[in-house]
Amino acid sequence: MTTCMIDYQVPANLLQGRILLVTGAGDGIGRAAALTFARHGATVILLGRTIAKLEKVYDEIESAGGPQPAIFPLNFEGATLKDYHDMAETLEKEFGRLDGILHNAGLLGRITPFEQYNPALWEQVMQVNINGPIWMTQALLPLLKASEDASLVFTSSSVGRRGRAYWGAYAVSKFATEGVMEVLADELDHLGNVRANSLNPGATRTQMRKQAYPGELPESLRTPEEIMPTYLWLMGPDSKGHNGEQFDAQPPKG
Repeated sequence: MTTCMIDYQVPANLLQGRILLVTGAGDGIGRAAALTFARHGATVILLGRTIAKLEKVYDEIESAGGPQPAIFPLNFEGATLKDYHDMAETLEKEFGRLDGILHNAGLLGRITPFEQYNPALWEQVMQVNINGPIWMTQALLPLLKASEDASLVFTSSSVGRRGRAYWGAYAVSKFATEGVMEVLADELDHLGNVRANSLNPGATRTQMRKQAYPGELPESLRTPEEIMPTYLWLMGPDSKGHNGEQFDAQPPKG
């Protein structure tokens, strides 16, 4: 069973004092999440592969008067285990803990029959969507455990909850994402201070959506900013006690 919190009434200082890491923070949903988290008081660590985009988000947060963010350039495609452990060391020195991670970065790959799927592209999608996030999370777990109340949010998809023809590596990577979330949630449950959940953004006005559905009218979709209530709820203290659950950022159509 999935839950949607789109009507959540967000307190202005909901994330005050929290240190949150957002992957894929330069664009789309990641950018909207970073700006929204900062507006509600969080110190946001902006992770992404394009420094110019991250700098733009950084400047937007600063000019809006949010807490000073941090930039961490990283490309999951080429990152090594050493990169993740170096990252953990840097963040530990700089912040001492992490109060949340939004795993948002993702690669669509191709919408194509499984029979014709390019193996190199399949591996690339898996690397960005699941392998990278897995090893980054493993390296950062001690920082999450150092928090009084930490939230791990894994971005899922409707095609990662029920398989759909032609969605290939993307769908399989999202099934794997759900699996990792459930395993971690079960392992962390006894701690009481770290929770893991999955969140399906749904049909949202992003570049990835445009790539997947080129004939769709963008105006018919919610913007990333409009789906933020569930993101805020999951990152804030009101979602404490929810662990190993599936959430939707918007209600199903129809």
